[in-house]
Amino acid sequence: MSYKILNKENNKVKIEVVLGKDEFVDYVEQAYKKSRGRFNIQGFRKGKAPRKIIETQYGEGVFYDDALNELLPVEYSKAIEELEVSPVSRPDIDVIEIGKDVDLKFTAEIEVKPEIELGEYKGIEVKKPETEVKDEDLETELQKMVEMNARMIVVEDRAIENEDIVTIDYKGSVDGELFEGGTAENHSLTIGSNEFIPGFEEQLIGAKINDEVKVNVTFPEDYHAEDLAGKEAIFEVKVHEIKAKELPELDDDFAADTSEFDTLEELKESTKKNLEEQNAKSAENLIRNTAVDKAVENTEIEVPNGMVESELDFMLKDMEHQLSYSGIDMEQYLSFTGSTMEDIKEQMKEDAVNRVKTQLVLEKIGEVEAIEISEDDVKTELDAIVESQNSTIEEVEKIYSRDDYFYLKDTLKTRKVVDLLVENAKIVE
Repeated sequence: MSYKILNKENNKVKIEVVLGKDEFVDYVEQAYKKSRGRFNIQGFRKGKAPRKIIETQYGEGVFYDDALNELLPVEYSKAIEELEVSPVSRPDIDVIEIGKDVDLKFTAEIEVKPEIELGEYKGIEVKKPETEVKDEDLETELQKMVEMNARMIVVEDRAIENEDIVTIDYKGSVDGELFEGGTAENHSLTIGSNEFIPGFEEQLIGAKINDEVKVNVTFPEDYHAEDLAGKEAIFEVKVHEIKAKELPELDDDFAADTSEFDTLEELKESTKKNLEEQNAKSAENLIRNTAVDKAVENTEIEVPNGMVESELDFMLKDMEHQLSYSGIDMEQYLSFTGSTMEDIKEQMKEDAVNRVKTQLVLEKIGEVEAIEISEDDVKTELDAIVESQNSTIEEVEKIYSRDDYFYLKDTLKTRKVVDLLVENAKIVE
């Protein structure tokens, strides 16, 4: 057998693999032994017919496809290891010569990581973020606490107002015909949430309990249900209940009831301290992200399509996982939004390219700076995970040792590279 690189251009490499005819025959024999049970040959029990008899009846190449399925992954893996090629995409394989009397020859075209010439990554200028907690920031946070502790009360002596929560029945029709999904009973709706078609919620303002209201709306042109897009609709709505938020007073009693503090002043001091810590953490993350972004911007790089496609696949799987928390799957999401998978991938593509480019640049900086992860680094990180997850070292090691700590080491190396960027950055006011 022999392996060689035929050409290398941009991010693509074409390799050639030649397998001696005797070695190919061995693979054909393996294929025959695995699949001979499929053939019924007169005069032989099923699965007992000799290979030559089957080949005579069905053709010399009857087992070639099965043989190729066996040998291509094996010989391709040997080739890329021998030639020290690191693919980032699936190979495009083309069988050039095949037959019992000739050496098997095939080529594989693959994408590889690009050669990277780093731009400036030391001395990057980063503006120092603002971390001061202003009075309005504190007031906003306290108001959030008040909102979280609001209680809903039934309102019977007034009409619907914005931000009320109403319980309604409704029937929607287009051209006098009820449409699918346009009817519900005892539906809870927050006025001003924009949950319904534009104009629907606003027309309920002013209605009272037991009122029956006709709501006239027009479906948006880009509405996900094509048969309703752009159509005028009439909804017959009956109001059953009106609820409004009752906000507690922001005083010492509020502090005592909702926190560990006895006075509002103590609650304010604690809240301000928490905001300062959050701002400091956010500022640190912003500095790190900015340093990385500028290092990436300073490096010209052609991102391989294979890596982008792999990242898109990962992002889509993550999206499906997130959607599952809301109780919907990808098919339902596409139906709701009127999108296709290609639309979603196109929306994600720019982000995928940036992620891959960032990964490649950080890997290259780590290589140039000879950044390594020691056993002590791994042990320290495992201990930190144990503490943060309130777990045991045995449980954590079981999870992270599955890939010989590759993921953990890769994460730590990236962190060290970013640390280096920040340590060498110029933080300006």
